Amino acid sequence: MEDDHERAVSVAALSVQLFTVPTMARMLITEENLMMTIIKTFMDHLRHRDIQGRFQFERYTAVQAFKFRRVQSLILDLKYLLISKPPEWTTALRTKFLEGFYAFLELLKCMQGMDPITRQVGQHIEMEPEWEAAFTLQMKLTHIISMMQDWCSTDEHVLIEAYKQCLAVLTHCHSGFTDGEQPITLTLAGHSVDTIRYCVSQEKVSIHLPVSRLLAGLHALLSKSEVAYKFPELLPFSELSPPMLIEHPLRCLVLCAQVHAGMWRRNGFSLVNQIYYYHNVKCRREMFDKDIVMLQAGASMMDPNHFLMIVLSRFELFQIFGTPDYGKRFRKDSTNKDIVQQNNTLIEEMLHLIIMIVGERFCPGVGQVTAADEIRREIVHQLSIRPMAHSELVKALPEDENKETGMEQVIETIASFKKPGLTGRGLYELKPECAKDFNLFYYHYSRAEQSKAEEAQRKLKRLNEEDTALPPPVLPPFCPLFASLINILQSDVMLCIMGTILQWAVEPNGYSWSEAMLQRVLHLIGMALQEESQHLQNISEDNVLTFTFSEKISRPGEASNTSPSILALLETLQNAAHLEVHKDMIRWILKTFGTIKKIRESSSATVVVETEGNVLEENTRDKDKAERKRKAEIARLRKEKIMAQMSEMQRHFIDENKELFQQSMDELSVSASTSHDNSGPALLDTKMVALGPHQTRFVEQSQLVTCILCQEEQAFHVDSKAMVLAAFIQRSTVFSKNRAKIIQDPDNYDPLFMHPDLACGTHTGSCGHIMHAHCWQRYFDAVQMKEQRRQQRLRVHTSYDVENGEFLCPLCQCLSNTVIPMLPPPRSLYHRLDFSEQPDLAEWVNVTGQQIRVLKELGIEKSADELESSKQTDIPDGFRPAFQPKNPYSDSIKEMLTTFGTATYKVGLNVHPNEQDPRVPIMCWGSCAYTIQTIERILTDEERPLFGNLPCRQDDCLKSLTRFSAAHWTVCPLSVVQKHFSRLFQSIVQQEGSEEAPCILDIDMFHLMVSLVLSFPALQCQDFSGYSLGIGDLHLFHLVTMAHIIQIVLTSSPDDDGMEQECPDGEEEEAALALYRTICQCTGSTMKRWSSGWHLSRAIKTAILPFLRCSALFFHYLNGVPSPTELPVSGLNQIEHLCSFLSLPSNFFNLFKQNPHVTDSLINSWCKHKEMRRYLAAEGAAISYPRESNKLIDLPEDYSSLINQASNFSCPKSGGDKSRAPTLCLVCGAMLCSQSYCCQTDLDGDDVGACTAHTYTCGSGMGIFLRVRECQVLFLAGKTKGCFYPPPYLDDYGETDQGLRRGNPLHLCKERFKKIQKLWQQHSVTEEIGHAQEANQTLAGIEWQHL
Repeated sequence: MEDDHERAVSVAALSVQLFTVPTMARMLITEENLMMTIIKTFMDHLRHRDIQGRFQFERYTAVQAFKFRRVQSLILDLKYLLISKPPEWTTALRTKFLEGFYAFLELLKCMQGMDPITRQVGQHIEMEPEWEAAFTLQMKLTHIISMMQDWCSTDEHVLIEAYKQCLAVLTHCHSGFTDGEQPITLTLAGHSVDTIRYCVSQEKVSIHLPVSRLLAGLHALLSKSEVAYKFPELLPFSELSPPMLIEHPLRCLVLCAQVHAGMWRRNGFSLVNQIYYYHNVKCRREMFDKDIVMLQAGASMMDPNHFLMIVLSRFELFQIFGTPDYGKRFRKDSTNKDIVQQNNTLIEEMLHLIIMIVGERFCPGVGQVTAADEIRREIVHQLSIRPMAHSELVKALPEDENKETGMEQVIETIASFKKPGLTGRGLYELKPECAKDFNLFYYHYSRAEQSKAEEAQRKLKRLNEEDTALPPPVLPPFCPLFASLINILQSDVMLCIMGTILQWAVEPNGYSWSEAMLQRVLHLIGMALQEESQHLQNISEDNVLTFTFSEKISRPGEASNTSPSILALLETLQNAAHLEVHKDMIRWILKTFGTIKKIRESSSATVVVETEGNVLEENTRDKDKAERKRKAEIARLRKEKIMAQMSEMQRHFIDENKELFQQSMDELSVSASTSHDNSGPALLDTKMVALGPHQTRFVEQSQLVTCILCQEEQAFHVDSKAMVLAAFIQRSTVFSKNRAKIIQDPDNYDPLFMHPDLACGTHTGSCGHIMHAHCWQRYFDAVQMKEQRRQQRLRVHTSYDVENGEFLCPLCQCLSNTVIPMLPPPRSLYHRLDFSEQPDLAEWVNVTGQQIRVLKELGIEKSADELESSKQTDIPDGFRPAFQPKNPYSDSIKEMLTTFGTATYKVGLNVHPNEQDPRVPIMCWGSCAYTIQTIERILTDEERPLFGNLPCRQDDCLKSLTRFSAAHWTVCPLSVVQKHFSRLFQSIVQQEGSEEAPCILDIDMFHLMVSLVLSFPALQCQDFSGYSLGIGDLHLFHLVTMAHIIQIVLTSSPDDDGMEQECPDGEEEEAALALYRTICQCTGSTMKRWSSGWHLSRAIKTAILPFLRCSALFFHYLNGVPSPTELPVSGLNQIEHLCSFLSLPSNFFNLFKQNPHVTDSLINSWCKHKEMRRYLAAEGAAISYPRESNKLIDLPEDYSSLINQASNFSCPKSGGDKSRAPTLCLVCGAMLCSQSYCCQTDLDGDDVGACTAHTYTCGSGMGIFLRVRECQVLFLAGKTKGCFYPPPYLDDYGETDQGLRRGNPLHLCKERFKKIQKLWQQHSVTEEIGHAQEANQTLAGIEWQHL
């Protein structure tokens, strides 16, 4: 039985179903007085009060939060009750609603002024005061307050009664607010006002004023619903005391200004957080916004001069503006720059507040606007910062009680949607015609947002070659109740403030002022001129124009006869050198002033007035254009002068350093000629040959490379210090055709023959950054030391595992775990003279077979002396089994050859490092072959050219890896490599008495060919008969190619696609059929009949193409032969070019015809293998060619299909219980129960989650998963590495929804899914995880092994 105290399982949870039924809600309010009941119950639970009866919260601990959460469910019930407004009111409903409203006012009264704070002076606050509970309560009540106002707005009687009661409660809260506060009289610019002496910086002040804010909301509703004009006698306007109304909201805004000015630093973070939430989108609608409305309401009922003097007094700036020359004297005497800076910030904030009070008219009731206009303006200003995604916009807009922002109704009219690319999100961009509505001092901008918006708008104007001034926009008219607010702009006190600041700007040395201050004054002047312009346009004949700002700024100041007018000051500032940024704005003000003046002076018809205005504007525009042209010409001349100076300096430098310059010119010409020579054969003779006696002779120029650690340049030679590339080796099942195959006993596993299913390969990648070997060693030792020094308790999982040999590339921070030595072409080092008479295939096979037999018979137990003395007859001529070749490489390079070889062995087999293990060279050859196959497969899938299209990092990696693999035998015992060669050779050419080799259907031929070619020098170095290494490469390649053709014929079956024959059977097709018949004879079976030789030949060509492409890459990098020109990107046309490049006959069936004796016996031995019978009897499934690329699983188009699939998935170990975190493997399609104890398993002594365990069976430790309930892609690599990646599912706005928070319908984006697939195919998942963990340290703290 579950505990019914928990709301989720108690009857209280049913309230949502009862209270949201509109008729039932109204019945419960009317008959059961439910509103009152809920509010009283809520009040009873919050018993802690201070002396004034305000709520007092204990420290907000987890227990406290839990208790509070239970009480908050009552607020939800109230929200459900009010969610639908009544279409009609009854007397009973009015009475009961107002009773509930009065109870709600009592609740707000307990919040009015709670958590008061006092400025800390001298010493920092010792303990942060409690603030979270109060704000949590405020956030929860925000929607209730809005809904109460919505209910009031639907009935005039209710609205009037609510307004009266709210005012009464506020008056009661304020009663005695002058106690102990001394009354004073302020005089400025010929006006006086009585107020109190109150300093926010010294007295208690609270940010919580819900009663004031509710009254502000109701006041705006009186205006919006026109009740204020219909029934003025029913409203208590005569009882109102405007100074009382504005007092507390003004204190709150002054507190924010002082915090910005840094005066409350010692009050700690609790205050910073409160200010943040006060302005935050979640709270501001019923906090900051309503404070502005309250100030507007108060100011509209006061003399504007009196209002401004009280504002100056509260900002503690009255003395600066009230005393002649106070500012000058203060700044000269004071040495305290902090106070000057504080005052400057306070003046800026005060001016900004005045801009807001006069300019913020987009609240319905304050200005003549609708709710849609308000949202429209909010969106315009958000998009003025930068283009935004849908989710960003939604977050920036306030939500109503139904979690709606109203954005969809207006967004199409003001923004255009730009579809997302491969990585980004769909963005809304502001339409150009909306730029005119931009207000630089929009009241919801933070300082950072204002700065970004200003920069973006100026940049846009520069692009459009417009004036960079950002004038205030034309604003909608005020509602009549607030109409008097515009007089603030032309009041004497305002003109005095403007004049004073402009005077400071004119005399920059005598005063400390800021450009931000001037910018705000200019904005205010612009607002006043816009206002006057609007009045002039809308005035009728009967009306007298009361707004005469332009006249007032033309008159000299009243402080003394000598002080100039504001207009004169602006004209002076227009030419001030130190105000370049504001000149456009000053010009705009003077131009607008001129237009207004013309309109005023003109007594003629409106048409003439408009024309004159346009002429003036055009003249001014022409002047501006001419000015800009003049500046551009000056800039051009200056640039030409600088360029001329630079070229003169260069000429002088060349004259003074003639020798040096001549030397470098010589070097350039030499390098140019050598590069020309190198490209000579490529240009003249297009037939490139990569191997064999006719191999294209090409001398690779020594290349200078720079070490990224010491910046020293060096060419890599065999006898110089080793240069290395940072590399990352990983096991891979990306191309596996049999994921179930796992190496059970890696210590005794024999990896010599790779199965064609490529069950698990070893992939090597590199970031391409080059270092000296000794520089890298020093760097790696330093990384290890740093990890050892770090205390155990601080040792969190980093993105690399030092104990496993991992490190980050010093330059690009790419994950690496070893280094590859860079070498010159290794074949040129042990090429001996090529004699003209080279053996054919039959002779070469025979001689090589004899050499292997000799080595086998002599064995390793005989000493060299015995070998010399025993003159055995069957040792072939010129073969010296006792000869030990000299290693051509320097010690540094030899060490790096061993290092990389051991790392490949360790990672590839997942065993401890052992450089003596005979399997080390096998793993190196295997890694080289597998990496080439991987890259060839990717190039084919993406239809990119085989040569010349790889990024530098992959090109360098393949070159270094191939050459390393070719040179690695020099650091291995010769007998070990010879033994490997002998076993590899006997798998194709079977000899009497040799051990049973695997069936050719069980060998991957490219791996075999690479291993044979790379191990052959170990045998050839003891052969002094004159046979070249090149001929051996060629015969080995031909042998493996023939074996592969037989492999293809045995595993392929006639297509049933009914493809029509394009041409009659020729010689090639006949040869194909003859080979097919021979195979049928040898196997003694009747395989499926081919309809024609053309079909068979085509099937063989298609199947052998990947092998030929891989071989071309391999020999290109091994022998350093330039790539063949004109190789087609795709299709069977490549075969002819590849055959030419690889010394194969264009009709490769001729391989069998040229050496009939050898080939017949070879085919016979291959087909008679005992395993072959099993395959032919269809007992074993052979891999067919060409192998198809593996792809990630197909995902459904609609994400809801996946959610349905996951909801039906139950945990396999919990007796049918639903899985809490169903996770889909994107590699094999298995659904797993992730992040759950039930499905944890033991892996090498560690408890790991289902996903981590699955990676070891499915992806050799690397996996890609989709967490269905979170809509999140999960990358895992090993037990300690992982990261989350954006899913391939997007909503209609081109955005992902990780966590399914927004709930929009999601659809598969094929491009993004392809990107994830590409990361997987290119083995870049581990690299992606490394970069993500470096960028986000929190990822390193997640215990990935438990997922």
